Amino acid sequence: MPTAKKPAARRKPRPKQCPDCNGTGEITETVRVGARKGRATDDRQTGLCLTCWGSGEASTD
Repeated sequence: MPTAKKPAARRKPRPKQCPDCNGTGEITETVRVGARKGRATDDRQTGLCLTCWGSGEASTD
């Protein structure tokens, strides 16, 4: 007698990635110094992505 087939595993659809941070939840910015000209340095700093609030998922709006 043949064995019964198992039902196919159902996957949840993955949410779309945030377009600004590419799904990481963090954005890097160039550090600027100086009061008048705001000279850019070679240093970088990371911050929370304000579009997705760090979740890495695109909003459904």
